[in-house]
Amino acid sequence: MKTRLTEPVDVMNEDRRHTQLPLQPRTIEETGLSFQFLVELLTKALFLRGQMRLLDLVAYSKLSVAVLEPLLAFMRTERVCEATRSSEAETAIAYTLTELGRLRAEDYLRKSQYVGPAPVSLHAYINQVHQQSVANMQVTREQLAQVFSGLVVKEGILKQFGAAMNSGRAIFVYGPPGSGKTFIAEHLAGLLTGDVAIPHAVVVDNEVIQIFDPLTHEPLVPLTTNGSGALGLDRRITTDARWVPCHRPVIKTGGELTLSMLDLDFDESARFYQAPPQVKANNGLLIIDDLGRQLAPAIDIMNRWIVPLDRHVDYLALHTGKKFMLPFDVIVVFSTNLPPSKLADEAFLRRLGYKIYVGPLSEDEYRLITQQVCAELQIPFSEDGFNFLLHEHHYKSGKPLSACIPRDILEQLRDIAVYEGKPAAMSKELLDWAWNNYFTHD
Repeated sequence: MKTRLTEPVDVMNEDRRHTQLPLQPRTIEETGLSFQFLVELLTKALFLRGQMRLLDLVAYSKLSVAVLEPLLAFMRTERVCEATRSSEAETAIAYTLTELGRLRAEDYLRKSQYVGPAPVSLHAYINQVHQQSVANMQVTREQLAQVFSGLVVKEGILKQFGAAMNSGRAIFVYGPPGSGKTFIAEHLAGLLTGDVAIPHAVVVDNEVIQIFDPLTHEPLVPLTTNGSGALGLDRRITTDARWVPCHRPVIKTGGELTLSMLDLDFDESARFYQAPPQVKANNGLLIIDDLGRQLAPAIDIMNRWIVPLDRHVDYLALHTGKKFMLPFDVIVVFSTNLPPSKLADEAFLRRLGYKIYVGPLSEDEYRLITQQVCAELQIPFSEDGFNFLLHEHHYKSGKPLSACIPRDILEQLRDIAVYEGKPAAMSKELLDWAWNNYFTHD
């Protein structure tokens, strides 16, 4: 089977960067799917949804009338379904399963309960991921300044992140707890430019793998207007509605990450797959937070990434044992409180493009963050209170000037002030209470 990928259609977004969507298939061959697979998909849809008009089938399957007509004609010939017409309009034709069709649908559902938009072929998916590679992005000083405007981050660190994003390689961010590693990593999402096309699903060896995830992917337009029936019925050349134009994906995972989550998730009852996070994050950003807190040893998790980071491909396996290759087009950000030497050996660390240390703040940076939090919480900033916090608590206790502390302390100060009916102020009494309440004591 061949998928028509030539003469792509441009979809422009607000930052003048665009992706190229495949054209709408006009024949069954151009879908990249087998005739039998599509017959089974339509039969299952009619079984679960009941009577469906041609317009409904177009919108539901994301396939054009030109593709559906020969499939439905075959199903009628085989007495799997029957058609009724309420008027002369082409859209008035409605299809329902016969008794034979319902029996076959039950058999098909035992093989796979996937019912929804038609998948795309593995070949088409690989081509599309390469076409919209994250390596095609360019991050400039001006973009970085805009994304991090008003935030207190050292200029040297921002410069490292800007270069790292242009490299398209993995980024290893480390430093003490509370230094702002996760905060910075999450803001890198603002540097992702352009849009991408993400398929509802991909078929591999007649097995369906769902990729589009409404919880993690952000469509450029509401899905209700994507691939509407009108586009299929007017027979004009349009984009392939099996692909959803989205912003570049950003996926974050943390202590809940396990090695098994990085493989295909096969639902034994539904008989189809969910893609792992690195596949859902293709052409975007994958943040692995709190590295070292996972149940699996950190070295095992890091070793899982050696081949993908080095060769930009990942190898996955179906429950049947069949293995296949997918592009690994992801900027991976590892964030950890542990030093690199405790997580991986030199051979692995060499594969990481950038190793960025985020440490404690200077007094001036710490003051600026404190002033910003005070303004946000409507607490008057006090230079005396700030100096008290520095000299009587930080320096005497040896606690570093971490970026997270001003907000955490001032929020507790506000909470106790509300409880006691006092105005929130950076007084010694309230700062003492918030500090002692915030930090544990041996």
